[in-house]
Amino acid sequence: MAGDGEKKPKLEMVQADGAQEDCVTFVMHDEDHTLGNSLRYMIMKNPDVEFCGYTITHPSESKINFRIQTRGGVPAVEPLQKGLSDLHQVCQHVLNTFQVPPCRHFLVFVCPLQLKQKKEKRNLEAGRRRSWGFGSASAQA
Repeated sequence: MAGDGEKKPKLEMVQADGAQEDCVTFVMHDEDHTLGNSLRYMIMKNPDVEFCGYTITHPSESKINFRIQTRGGVPAVEPLQKGLSDLHQVCQHVLNTFQVPPCRHFLVFVCPLQLKQKKEKRNLEAGRRRSWGFGSASAQA
């Protein structure tokens, strides 16, 4: 058993003795379906991948067994690295798209609301003046 000061690696590669590099199981610690399903999708988009799937051994354990099998002698590590890189790019794009800087938030949401309120107030005041006969001749026409 590991000592209290030692940390478990986040990713382990499990390969049977004498097994090919194109069929590997990776164990990812402290992860769940959020990463598992997203990463599986990204890896399966790779044409060199024949099979990619994951299992969570037990709901109380926070680790994923991730299995990758490739075609044409491509090492299974390569699609994993590419999948992680592609997933990182997608997440970054989502953050950049939906994260609004504070200044932009003010210009997009607060200013139009303030302008709308001022316009409504002016229209209300103009309507009161007209009803009492204090509006300009062009406003009464």
